[in-house]
Amino acid sequence: MKTKELNKGEIIITSQDLHKPIYEFFKRILDVICSVVALIVLSPAFLVTALAVRSDGGPAFYKQTRVGKNNTHFEMYKFRSMCKNAENLQDDLMKYNEMDGPVFKIKGDPRITKVGKFIRKYSIDELPQLLNIVKGDMSIVGPRPPLVREVEQYNSYQMQRLLVTPGLTCFWQAYGRSDLSFDDWMDMDMKYIKRRNIFLDIKLIVKTVFAVIFKRGAY
Repeated sequence: MKTKELNKGEIIITSQDLHKPIYEFFKRILDVICSVVALIVLSPAFLVTALAVRSDGGPAFYKQTRVGKNNTHFEMYKFRSMCKNAENLQDDLMKYNEMDGPVFKIKGDPRITKVGKFIRKYSIDELPQLLNIVKGDMSIVGPRPPLVREVEQYNSYQMQRLLVTPGLTCFWQAYGRSDLSFDDWMDMDMKYIKRRNIFLDIKLIVKTVFAVIFKRGAY
């Protein structure tokens, strides 16, 4: 079945795009092996980061309900990078939002702690999601898992990104992150779902490493 274009940049995801059993089988094996190895190798970094985050008296880890494949909910793990009551303060900061669409992001967010600023810059706060990958909630590569309140504002085109397992990284993280518009982000996710294969996944992982090193679009 050929790709059906709705408008410029808008692509319909077909059943053929989703039915990739061989790819998904090997991808799951790679996800588990790579995540377990990374958790072992990075365990000293986990300990140091946890102690640093706890230095302000709050918990080291943070759980947040995210939306996964087929609109299912799961608890996503992160190192806490914000003050303990960050979510309660968001409504007061909405007028400063620098992202279009349902996503909220601002540079110099006052809720971010000193330690949090550093670990967000280098995406260290995302490392606990390796546990989500082992559990099967996430994959290493896939559209980022959105918040429940974001999905509530999605249109039918944007809902298509929930047809596959969410990931730690995808086109958005590899090619600009917060420097890109919400529409560009959605288009990139649809293109990934159409094109996904093991070689593309490896390419995006490498691109993401360089994006993190050079701190492109990170805040």
